[in-house]
Amino acid sequence: MKLQVLNGATNGSAATAVIEPEAPVGRAGVPSESLLAQTARRLKRSYTALFGLGIVVLLVLVAIFADVLAPYDPVVNSMNEMFQAPNRTHWLGTDQFGRDMLSRIIHGSRVSLAVGLSSVLLAIFVGVPLGIIGGFYGGKADTLIMRAMDLILAFPVFLLAIIIMIMFTPTAGLLGAMKVIMAIGIVRIPIYARLVRGSVLSIKEKEYVEACHALGQHDPKILLRHILPNCMAPIIVTGTLSIATAIIVEASLSFLGLGTQPPTPSWGWDLKANVAWIQQTPWLALGPGFAIFITVLGFNLFGDGLRDALDPRLK
Repeated sequence: MKLQVLNGATNGSAATAVIEPEAPVGRAGVPSESLLAQTARRLKRSYTALFGLGIVVLLVLVAIFADVLAPYDPVVNSMNEMFQAPNRTHWLGTDQFGRDMLSRIIHGSRVSLAVGLSSVLLAIFVGVPLGIIGGFYGGKADTLIMRAMDLILAFPVFLLAIIIMIMFTPTAGLLGAMKVIMAIGIVRIPIYARLVRGSVLSIKEKEYVEACHALGQHDPKILLRHILPNCMAPIIVTGTLSIATAIIVEASLSFLGLGTQPPTPSWGWDLKANVAWIQQTPWLALGPGFAIFITVLGFNLFGDGLRDALDPRLK
């Protein structure tokens, strides 16, 4: 702020002051950065986060252009080419049905990324409103919501996902992927509900929220304009890290035969189908296993870097 005196005060005469607004400044008079600019600047310093982001972007591009990148149809059987070792024609060999493993891994990225991202979004869209309502209003609503979340958390993640998939009856294709998304999304809802509730309990005691109440602003406006934006940083970080967990859960369900059913390409199912011949044909397991490893590694590295970049205590 700039204070400018127009009429000097002499012998007790009145003075007129004009206050001119200026751009917000930080330390040493340097204009302050927005949260997005600060996050981008901190991410640029983290080589591991950039490496993880590069892996994620590459996997997304592979999933989008799978039809162009895959050299063969991933579901067409060729009994004359069963159990071929990696060669110039089939870079990662073929499975027990003569299907090209590279093509199946490329197309399997679609299922893994779609299930991972969609299940996390489902958990966020359900868990965040529940956490906001419970933390902001408290009372019976908070007690009812938190007890329901505690009931879900009482089950191990994999066990509850298995129970839900048995109830849904696993199928192939898009319907099968949607069932897996529902199962994983349901078991992840309590994480976001409890996370957001804790943030709301802290934020609603801030002075600016009390000022909004004093000015007569309605609760929906306070929640959407003041409380929810201040909860976004932990939601974004947790969501990024949860995608990796969701991909592991999806692969585990498919390995147990409860995920997306064949002939739909799935990394977990390919591991299950070829585990009987792993000693004679180890390349059949190395491809899907490495794909799961590199995908989870990319999301974890990017999530860790994003968490550090969004930490307000770091400068």
